[in-house]
Amino acid sequence: MNETTIELSGIKKSYENKTVLNGLDLTVQKGSVLGLLGTNGSGKTTLIKCALGLIRPQSGEARLLGEPAWTLSPEAKSRIGYVPQVINLYEWMTVRDLIDYTAPFYPSWNQDLVARLIKELDIPPEDRVGPLSVGQRQKVAILLALGHEPDLLILDEPAASLDPLARRKFLQMIIDLAEPDKRTVLFSTHITSDLERVADSVAILKSGIIAWHGLLEDLKEQTHVNLEDTFLEMHYA
Repeated sequence: MNETTIELSGIKKSYENKTVLNGLDLTVQKGSVLGLLGTNGSGKTTLIKCALGLIRPQSGEARLLGEPAWTLSPEAKSRIGYVPQVINLYEWMTVRDLIDYTAPFYPSWNQDLVARLIKELDIPPEDRVGPLSVGQRQKVAILLALGHEPDLLILDEPAASLDPLARRKFLQMIIDLAEPDKRTVLFSTHITSDLERVADSVAILKSGIIAWHGLLEDLKEQTHVNLEDTFLEMHYA
């Protein structure tokens, strides 16, 4: 039987007079790589924050790793890696200091993996975080999220600020990380080509609900057109 890693049931979230999520349901099975596809402003970040227990929906239930998201245990939190869309890091630290500060929070921290990622992502470990470019900060955030080899990796537009070469390297890392039945990955994007390189399943967010959810290959077979055309048709028809 498949284990459920993320379960969202009837999630409603509004800000002032704007409804962002409108009774949304979504289930993510263990070991899957799910691409959450939606236009900018469609509510992808809100969905992710509800799933992580970072914001509380007005109604509905969010469960993560078998626990209520709003009251996650420390053990469950230690099994999650998260890269937000807006990166906030300690700007006065060097990259190396930030890694050394973060590592003790995770018993499973893999220093050899971190050293390899520093080289592969071309991260300057002795530079201070403050002056780094947006793309470099995003690389550091990705490294910190991967360093403890999480069971669940959640990424909000993770490659948006990366150059094409860094984007390809990052997507390859996602493929390597998400070995069959080993780890679960949820990443949001509005770039369909990223989805096609990495995801085995896709959920399309539109008008506050999941308009389509299933295997990526099934979506392609049903529509007989490329993924980008399908996505645009669903949103702008």
